[in-house]
Amino acid sequence: MQIDFNKNSDGLVPAIIQDATTKNVLMLGYMNQEAFEKTQETQKVTFFSRTKQRLWTKGEESGNFLNLVDMEVDCDNDTLLIKVNPVGPTCHKGTDTCWAEENVQGYGFLSTLEDIITSRKNDQENTDSYVASLFRKGINKIAQKVGEEAVETVIEAKDDNEELFLNESADLLFHYLILLQAKGYTLKDIAKVLEKRH
Repeated sequence: MQIDFNKNSDGLVPAIIQDATTKNVLMLGYMNQEAFEKTQETQKVTFFSRTKQRLWTKGEESGNFLNLVDMEVDCDNDTLLIKVNPVGPTCHKGTDTCWAEENVQGYGFLSTLEDIITSRKNDQENTDSYVASLFRKGINKIAQKVGEEAVETVIEAKDDNEELFLNESADLLFHYLILLQAKGYTLKDIAKVLEKRH
C-alpha cells in the first residue's frame, strides 16, 4: 500500500474510520507514517493527535478500542479508509459515532419497512391498515399468508414473466417481515443466525 505522507507539510493523512459490519462512518482522525505502522503492528487503530502532538491509540484510556479489520488507500494515495470492529462507543462524548448517530446495522428501505410494520403492529385498531388487520387476525393468518406468497413466488419462478416473479417475491418478503415481528423478531435476528452459520 502506497500512502503519500509527504503530500501535506505536517506529514498527516486523513483516516476515515468505518464499522466493518454496519458500514457506518464512526469518526475521522489523522495518521502519520508512525501511527500507520503502529496500527498495523498492534491491530488497534492509532492516530497522531494534533492536540497532544503524539501518537494516540483510540481506547488507550477508555478501553473503547478500534480493532483493525482492513485498511485501504484512496485513488490519490492520501486518504485512508480504515474498517474496524469497535469496542464500545467511538466518540469521547460517549456516542457511537462522532456525529451522535446510533451505530446499528441498517438494511436500507427494508429497515424503513420494518419500522412501518412495527407502527402498524402497535396500532392494531387502525381499520385502514392491511398490516394492522393481519396482526388482529393473529399468527395463523399471518403464517398462512407467508405460505400463500411462497407458493405464488415458486409458480412465477418457473415462468418467464420477470415482473410477476419480482412482484410475488416482494409480496413474500413483505409478509415474511410481518411474520418475523409477529414472533417478536427482526431481520437483524435472522442476520445473526446467518453470520453464525457462515
